[in-house]
Amino acid sequence: MSGNVFGELFKVVTFGESHGPGLGCVIDGCPAGLELSVDDIRQELLKRRPGQGGAGTTSRKEADEPEILSGLFEGKTLGTPIAILVRNTNSNSADYDNLRNVCRPGHADFSWQAKYGIRDHRGGGRSSGRETLCRVAAGAVAKKIVASYGIEIKAWISSAAGIDDIDEALKAVEAIHAEGDSAGGIVSCIVKGVPAGLGEPVFGKLDARLAAAMLSVGAVKGIEFGSGFAAAAKRGSENNKIPDGILGGISTGQDIEFKVAFKPAPSIAKPQKALNMEKNEIVDLVIKGRHDSFIPARAVPVIEAMTALVLADLLLLQRSASLSLSTVH
Repeated sequence: MSGNVFGELFKVVTFGESHGPGLGCVIDGCPAGLELSVDDIRQELLKRRPGQGGAGTTSRKEADEPEILSGLFEGKTLGTPIAILVRNTNSNSADYDNLRNVCRPGHADFSWQAKYGIRDHRGGGRSSGRETLCRVAAGAVAKKIVASYGIEIKAWISSAAGIDDIDEALKAVEAIHAEGDSAGGIVSCIVKGVPAGLGEPVFGKLDARLAAAMLSVGAVKGIEFGSGFAAAAKRGSENNKIPDGILGGISTGQDIEFKVAFKPAPSIAKPQKALNMEKNEIVDLVIKGRHDSFIPARAVPVIEAMTALVLADLLLLQRSASLSLSTVH
């Protein structure tokens, strides 16, 4: 199983690094005849650009202008692979020269080096948060599919720095950002209009697939559905009264609700201890460069995109199963 491929029928391969020439995706399995434009993708990418959420985002300004290289003719999908490219135009790689042999605390630097024996130290390379634009670009196509089934996906920041009142929370994030530190937060998501019957027991459950999708996003440390961990303190007579969009791993037709927890961004302007691999010693480090100090501010469209990718794949799997049954009978 490749770590760069997502989905079974609606399959997405992402590529690119934070400071490479560009990033993008190739989508295989998108049905023919779907109306799609560059602007559909552009509008989704705009949602993850710096400045969203009003707090603690990077000063790196990228146009994030998508190019559709294949799979489209006269505004409709051909049923062939769709290649989408977004070029990097504002990368300052020199900011990361001091990290060539240094593993930043809380990052994937050490684990990536341990696995591959080589890494791109410029902005985290493939493990950078910039990789999420590939997901959002693919998610723009998946959203068109799920919308055709009447499904609506809505995500939002529901908590920041441990504060649920969002106005107060974002003020706290700004203060933390001014100190050179970072804050974690929670993105909530609700999905309406999902037909009953989506999900593949027992190892392809809908909630299991959604959980895997969310946990594949950098900095995500947890997910809970419905009442989540609070359900552990309830009695069955209480919990059975709560509507649930997923039972036995299969959609019920009710709304699906979940929350995704993001850790504080590990790139901060405060002095930290880090590992110098070349000298095999701990050194003092102040991380330079341009970073988000509040990741959820730009993660909302990423959560929506991953949700759409899961649902689009399952909808096509369900359709394929129905066609197979009708052929048999």
